[in-house]
Amino acid sequence: MSAAFYQNEVKFYVAVDCIILGFNNKELNVLLYKRKFEPLKGQWSLMGGFVKSGESVNEAASRVLTDCTGIDNLFMEQVGAYGDVTRDLGERVISIAYYSLVNLNDFNTELLKEYNASWTKISDLPELIFDHNQMVKDTLSRLKRKAATRPVGFNLLPEKFTLPQLQNLYEAIYQTPLDKRNFRKKLNSMDILEKLDEKDKKSSKRGAFYYMFNKEKYDKLLEDGFYFSL
Repeated sequence: MSAAFYQNEVKFYVAVDCIILGFNNKELNVLLYKRKFEPLKGQWSLMGGFVKSGESVNEAASRVLTDCTGIDNLFMEQVGAYGDVTRDLGERVISIAYYSLVNLNDFNTELLKEYNASWTKISDLPELIFDHNQMVKDTLSRLKRKAATRPVGFNLLPEKFTLPQLQNLYEAIYQTPLDKRNFRKKLNSMDILEKLDEKDKKSSKRGAFYYMFNKEKYDKLLEDGFYFSL
């Protein structure tokens, strides 16, 4: 298609911003970095970048996520578009925000130095540039809804986990305590976890059995009309 059709239209930039979430010490963490360029050089920002020529917004987000974490094919979902005229102090920029869930055991910690980045507790979130605080807020609302009907939370855990770890995770996502008996009753009713013979004895002498999420069983149940609810 000829560019002549739109030669009289205003051109502006399209960017992606990535809300990269991890789980540590019973809290959700978000990956932030100190901005290296103007405007607002030195202030806290989400990870992101501009969409390149010949690249879709999904491809741009996937590229940024891989570059910033060292992990390919991360779970990601679009949060929304942010396009207030004055949102970016540099130029007119429309940003498409994505959130991603990272198992911190897989994260390449050397990248923290490279990007001047750090994991920050959601509860200690500083003032971020532009509308990035709103992006985080919108992400947490979306994640709560998603986690209630899809097993996305398992993306934040190592392959082997205990039931206390799993409950701590969902309490962090929902930002509220959960009744232990009801939580485990729901888990047992869904039958999507595989109990291992191995125990985690770091937190108590008795220890807690490790479990694994059985994705194959979950996918089969989904085909049969199964409804995840946690």
